[in-house]
Amino acid sequence: MSRIDELIQELCPDGVRFLTIGEAATVTAGATPSKSVASYWTNGTIPWLSSGEVNKGTIHEADTLITQEGYDSCSTRMVPAGAVVIALAGQGKTRGMVARTRLECCTNQSLASVVPDSDELDSDFLFYFLRTQYARLRDVSSGDGTRGGLNLSMIRAYRIPVPPLEVQREIVRVLDKFTQLEAELEAELEARRVQYEHYRRELLSGGEGASGRIIPLGEIFEMRAGTHIKAAEISDEPTEEKPYPCYGGNGLRGYVSSYNYDESVIFVGRQGALCGNVHRAEGKIYATEHAVVVTPKVAVDMSWAFHKLTEMDLNQYKTKSAQPGLAVGRVKQVEAQYVPIVDQRRHGEVLDKLDTLVSDISIGLPAELGARREQYEHYRDRLLTFKELTS
Repeated sequence: MSRIDELIQELCPDGVRFLTIGEAATVTAGATPSKSVASYWTNGTIPWLSSGEVNKGTIHEADTLITQEGYDSCSTRMVPAGAVVIALAGQGKTRGMVARTRLECCTNQSLASVVPDSDELDSDFLFYFLRTQYARLRDVSSGDGTRGGLNLSMIRAYRIPVPPLEVQREIVRVLDKFTQLEAELEAELEARRVQYEHYRRELLSGGEGASGRIIPLGEIFEMRAGTHIKAAEISDEPTEEKPYPCYGGNGLRGYVSSYNYDESVIFVGRQGALCGNVHRAEGKIYATEHAVVVTPKVAVDMSWAFHKLTEMDLNQYKTKSAQPGLAVGRVKQVEAQYVPIVDQRRHGEVLDKLDTLVSDISIGLPAELGARREQYEHYRDRLLTFKELTS
């Protein structure tokens, strides 16, 4: 039996009280100084939060500082460190997300600030509980699910469990430990990504990578646009009738009934702001006209080629127009170091291993991080599920 189970058995064996947020805390919203008055925003000293900052989870500093003049010009108000903020509105997934503050600050009108009124409710406990309520908070939003919004009345009426304070604090201690371990894994993964980028640059651009001769890509690779296919002919999942992967400029698009390549190929996106994206595939596949299809013209290790083209940042060669694009002829003219095939194979093998370590969600650090998050969410949901006291 865990310490939390022991505390529940001792302090609240028959269930816990449920209160509305409004019964346990003060709920307020902020405001936004006029964006047209520069003196409200220039050389500010007062932390001011916008709804997008809930993505930080724990907020130690604000992205924006307003001036005292800006603060006095509107109805925003200061809230203490240790508040819980809830996104009332926001693009995409923001609405219903929560964060906790570690600084005194004010907010815009799209954030509700929740400050417990007494020692009965630990604000960090409230933060963790409301993180489990994301879907439900969005469900109670007004509107059609995409344009709706929460309001202060909805927040105040939302019911929450209020177990004994000792139980709340032990739950916070456990979940803070999980959060810290996850942050350490994320930091290690980011360090590995930086290491990977360093080795890729060293192998492909400097050091050994500079030992080859410089020639146009068109002398190393065959490059041609793929073939148009109607969107209606592409299915989201593979079927018996449509078993072949279909690739466009941004990678896998779906599955189709025929293929136009049966070999190891590389795709370079050729349309849109993100053109220059590099992907690879093997076997029977279909390539659309949105990708430049790259195959070897001379002795080429395709793993080396994939990393080489990725490192070159082909997006820089796109046209400067309203609809940017990569012309196949232009890409062929771009020059690159071509090293002996034995070096290509060695470099490709090293970089594939590093790429797998930082990218493959089935092994390595991404897999460990995914497993840790899954474990955390399981324990969090279990720890924050309470039987309501009936009498």
